[in-house]
Amino acid sequence: MPSVRANGLQIEYESFGEATHPAILLIMGLGGQLVMWPDGFCAGLARAGYRVIRFDNRDVGLSTKLDHLGKPALLRASLAYTLGLPVRAPYTLDDMALDTLGLMDALSIESAHVVGISMGGMIAQLLAGRHLARVRSLTSIMSSSGNPRLPGPTLPVRLHMIRRPARRDREGLIAHGIRTWRLIGSPGYPDTEAELREKVARQIDRNVHPAGFVRQMTAIMASKSRVPLLRCIQVPTLIIHGKQDPLVPVAAAHDLVRHLPQARLEIIDGMGHDLPRALLPRIEALILEHVGEAERIAGERGLARERRGRCAGTPSTVVAAQETRV
Repeated sequence: MPSVRANGLQIEYESFGEATHPAILLIMGLGGQLVMWPDGFCAGLARAGYRVIRFDNRDVGLSTKLDHLGKPALLRASLAYTLGLPVRAPYTLDDMALDTLGLMDALSIESAHVVGISMGGMIAQLLAGRHLARVRSLTSIMSSSGNPRLPGPTLPVRLHMIRRPARRDREGLIAHGIRTWRLIGSPGYPDTEAELREKVARQIDRNVHPAGFVRQMTAIMASKSRVPLLRCIQVPTLIIHGKQDPLVPVAAAHDLVRHLPQARLEIIDGMGHDLPRALLPRIEALILEHVGEAERIAGERGLARERRGRCAGTPSTVVAAQETRV
C-alpha cells in the first residue's frame, strides 16, 4: 500500500476507484487500522462512481508511531475522565484532524465526502467544523459530540477497554479481540466465530501497537465538547447509530442531531458498536443516498458560491472558503 507525508507524519492509505471521481474519505475509530473498513464495502462505494480512500490514523497500522511521546497512565486518565477532571494527552483529536487534512492535501483532494466511525466520527466533526470548504458532506457513524452530559459505556465495556490481554502471543491477542467484539458488537446481527477471527487476525498480522491505542484513547478522553463547533457545520450530515450500542450509547446520536443544522438520523435496531457483515449493504446504501443528495444540492447551489462565517471554537480568523468539486 502507498503512503504520503502529511502533517509531519507518514500516513499509510489505500484508494479505490478513479482519481478523477468525487472523493469519499473514510476515517477509522480507536485503534482500528484501515483494513477495518471492509474491502467489499469500499469497492461498492467506488463502483457507484466515487474515489474511496481509507487510511491508518497516526499510531496504528503502518502509519507513523509516536512512541517518543510516551505511554500515558490509562487508569489515571480514565479516573480523571470519569470524575470530569482534565486529562493530559500526548496529542489531541485536533492533531488527528490535521493529519486527515494533510492526507487530502497530499492526494490533491480539494473537498471530500467524509465518513467517520466512532473516534473517526469525532475527527470528521472537527474537520467539518474547522475546515468548512474541505467537506462536501459528513457521515458520522456511532460517534459522539463529546457532550459531558451524555451517558458513557456500560460498566463491563468500560472495564474491558482498560484490561490487558491475558496473553500477548498471537492466539492470546486474537482471543482478546474476539471477546471485545462479542462485548460491543451487534446483538441482532452477530458475526460468526470465523468472521470475528478473520477480522481480528487481519489486524494483528498487519501490525500490533498497544501504546498507540492508549495514546488515541487518551486523546478522546482529553477532548472537550464539540457542541459549539457542531452548530456551524453547514453541510448535509447523516448520523448512523446502533440502537444497542454499549460503547457509545444511542443517546449520543440524538444529541448530535440536535446540534447539527443539516443532520438526519438513522437508528438501526439490533446494531451495536461494529460494522456487522449483514448490515454492510444497508449502511452502504445509506451513505450512497446521502452523498448523492449532497452532490445534487451542491450542483443546484453552484460550486462558485462562497461560504463565509465564523464558528465557535475555531481560530479567531474569518473563515472564507469556496466550495470546489474534486
